[in-house]
Amino acid sequence: MTYAVYLCCNCVSHAKQSNPSHKTRRAWRARLLQLVVLPPFSSAEQITNSKSELIADLDFCFTPFFMGPLRSFKPYFYCLLFFSLVPLSLSEIKHIHIVSDSRPLILFEQFGYSRGGHAVVSVHGALWKPPPQAKDYNVNLSTMGFFLVPATHFSLLVNESEHAVRYCPLSSHFVTSVLRFKDLGTDASLSRSVDIENPDEYSLLFGSCNAGVETTMDVRTEMYNMDGSTKDYLPAGRKPLPKMYFTFSVVYLVFLLAWAVVCIKERATVDKIHVAMGALLLFKGLKLVCAAEDLWYVKKTGTPHGWDVAFYVFGFFKGVLLFTVIVLIGTGWSFLKPYLQEREKHVLKIVIPMQVIENIASVVIGETGPTKKDWLTWNQIFLLVDIICCCAVFFPIIWSIRSLREASKTDGKAARNLEKLNLFKQFYLVVVSYLYFTRIVVPAFGRLLNYRYHWCAYAAMEGASFAFYVFVFHNFRPVEKNPYLFVGDEEEEAAAGVLEMEEEAFEL
Repeated sequence: MTYAVYLCCNCVSHAKQSNPSHKTRRAWRARLLQLVVLPPFSSAEQITNSKSELIADLDFCFTPFFMGPLRSFKPYFYCLLFFSLVPLSLSEIKHIHIVSDSRPLILFEQFGYSRGGHAVVSVHGALWKPPPQAKDYNVNLSTMGFFLVPATHFSLLVNESEHAVRYCPLSSHFVTSVLRFKDLGTDASLSRSVDIENPDEYSLLFGSCNAGVETTMDVRTEMYNMDGSTKDYLPAGRKPLPKMYFTFSVVYLVFLLAWAVVCIKERATVDKIHVAMGALLLFKGLKLVCAAEDLWYVKKTGTPHGWDVAFYVFGFFKGVLLFTVIVLIGTGWSFLKPYLQEREKHVLKIVIPMQVIENIASVVIGETGPTKKDWLTWNQIFLLVDIICCCAVFFPIIWSIRSLREASKTDGKAARNLEKLNLFKQFYLVVVSYLYFTRIVVPAFGRLLNYRYHWCAYAAMEGASFAFYVFVFHNFRPVEKNPYLFVGDEEEEAAAGVLEMEEEAFEL
């Protein structure tokens, strides 16, 4: 998602400034198709490197806006390819209001179809206005309308658009036309349904091959598969998600009960951080319950029936608590010291407001979609804030590791400091691995999967999160004379020698 957002935002803004040679454009297009159409990479790192190179080359590889109504499609069409990297919100029944929008292409939905699926598009109150500076502008309504594009045809469309002199995607035989404005009734309204015979992941788009024409309309979209005689509004690749999320929610609630039992048994050593960790488990479990209910209602009715609101509320508290707990554990608060230093308080003052902004951006992204002009801006905000939070949580852990090293040289407790140091080094590596896996590896893994198996990426995400929680809660549980806080005095001399070696072996 993150790389696609950055590239999409740059593609239009720089299209007018670049004027590459034909050879350069062909080379870039080949690399673009290699990235977008199921790339045969061997590792997530190679995928990341390739995306970084594309970002660097973007300014030089876009075809500029040409004069004429149809050539201006190219930059927008290239941007559309990157949307295949962006996981859009669920394709439930949606009502969208478009106001004075002159974009040649507007992406409405992406949906994984099985055989026998349906796409229904209804347009009401459609209006169009020629560019103010144009005189005697003839709007061709046959080149304005909605169409479906299967993911397997994206590369063919790119090739077709590159070689056509005057190109309009509505006239391509690689797309499935849903409705055109030339068929609108007297009240400027129309509803059409399309049956899907070839299973694939389809994108629903509105196209206008009349440059500069502003369109206003109310649109209702309904995309679903058939499960026997009933409608299934979940994409083919997300059908297992309701059961999967409910299963994980039960696991987390059992985890919470086990954590409560441990805290009660060891109440003498329970600190405030353990209470915060219990709250984190509670909100994580509640978020997954709401996610399961949300998806179940969308599957059956096409609408979440308010469960999306509860999902965002519990997701907000879970997100804030997760980063707060990581920061507090990283500072050693309650474990190593009963207070926070000023620099550690500053980290919390950064992370908590950033999490508020990130959750606001998540709500906007999930509830609006790419039809809104500022949708990409909110994606950029989400990306930026997430990067800031991920980087901020590392500093307290690094400070704790360095302070433990310094303390081992002066307090004469080398063995105990060695155990603490080993624990915090493990914690640092696990946090890095968790954030890297969930932010980079899982999205890359999901991109490599066939659309029918997108649920596997969500399962990998939740599995990694659960493994991370188990590690953190096991190692920082309230146990008296915990092994990582108690070491016999006879090991002091050996530990001192190990610490000297560790100082050079683990540089941050």
